[in-house]
Amino acid sequence: MKWLWVISLALLAALQYRLWVGEGSLAHVTQLKQDIASQQSENEKLLERNRVLTAEVIELKQGLETIEERARHELGMVKEGETLFQLSGND
Repeated sequence: MKWLWVISLALLAALQYRLWVGEGSLAHVTQLKQDIASQQSENEKLLERNRVLTAEVIELKQGLETIEERARHELGMVKEGETLFQLSGND
């Protein structure tokens, strides 16, 4: 009977050790939950960026106005027959 108590206490101690220390412990689970929340936040940001880029690609494939607007603003291009006036802030 005495050995049964010793074995029971040893088993209880082993289970408690696993609960408080090591893989699968409460601290480990909490850290994993924080990692998951952080990753989900990052995924949401990336999904939003992908939506914006997808909309931009669709717009570029469908409309020439977007291509023309980008050429004017980013590359400084001018249509044939147009005159470009640049104003400087120096008076």
